[in-house]
Amino acid sequence: MISALRGTVLSVSGGTVVIDVQGVGFQVAVTPRHALTLRHGTEATLLTSLIVREDSLSLFGFPDQDSLDIFSALVGVTGVGPKSALGVLAELTPDEVALAVMGEDDTAFRRVSGIGPKTAKLIVVSLTGKLSLRPAPAPTPVEQVADARVRANVEKALVGLGWAERSAAAAVDEVLETASESESANVQALLRLALGVLGGARPAGDRS
Repeated sequence: MISALRGTVLSVSGGTVVIDVQGVGFQVAVTPRHALTLRHGTEATLLTSLIVREDSLSLFGFPDQDSLDIFSALVGVTGVGPKSALGVLAELTPDEVALAVMGEDDTAFRRVSGIGPKTAKLIVVSLTGKLSLRPAPAPTPVEQVADARVRANVEKALVGLGWAERSAAAAVDEVLETASESESANVQALLRLALGVLGGARPAGDRS
């Protein structure tokens, strides 16, 4: 079983890449999106699935374990071959596949060439309860510092407008619960939301 390859990229063409591993060139089928991340002459690591047929040995490569796991789950569904499974991953991310299954949305799979309505429904039924979403990555120290600075600047602006520190902090807490990622990282956007919570007008006698 060939479960991973690490070597030099010899060529990339559409959905196929050739990896030189100590003088041996391995041809690996990948999604077009994955292929775009690979460059001739650079070193690459691919997680792989070896599909054995009576007349062929085929390697399918993936950038991460989640993609490989989804591929393995899909080829375990009756009527879904490795090319169709790779086609699903060309259209959907691992999380989108999991969401489609959880939401019983078979239309997401019908967009893939070679997968008809019956097979799409079978994918949903067969994989229900077997897939899960990846946990959101923990914020890096740099992101945490940036978030703290945005919050501090918003609270400082509110205090400057006459709000008490406690009122300002409470307003920021409230809007952060529903603000989008982009809003949470933008001082002006977060300040506008906080003012909406506070009423927008300068308070009378609410100074710390």
